[in-house]
Amino acid sequence: MDLKMGYVILYAEDLDKTKHFYGELLGLKLRNEFDTYIEYDTGNTVLSFNTREGGREVTNLPIPDGIRKEQTFELGFVTEAVEETVEKLRKAEVPVLLEPTEKPWGQKVAYVSDPDGHYIEICSPIG
Repeated sequence: MDLKMGYVILYAEDLDKTKHFYGELLGLKLRNEFDTYIEYDTGNTVLSFNTREGGREVTNLPIPDGIRKEQTFELGFVTEAVEETVEKLRKAEVPVLLEPTEKPWGQKVAYVSDPDGHYIEICSPIG
């Protein structure tokens, strides 16, 4: 079996805020948009969003309403410009959860929160 990650779908409360964060602030290219569903090109994997209501309609899964307080994953975006990216997000009043920090393995890592509370890692390439 040869599996590849094709896409990730996150559920969002407000697609306009989501589009502003991922499209305008992070600069991702909008790949597709249909009704309550949007996709961004991130390289090998597509990052997608749907409203919770739209997700329930398409999947028939019990997707809960409201911003989730618990986190079980994070999205990582790799850049050589960690500090500059974090500063741009800070100026746009994005919550910075961890300032850029040098890790023991040499990688610079910072964390911010998207409009739905998802943890977003902004990090330098490893090695």
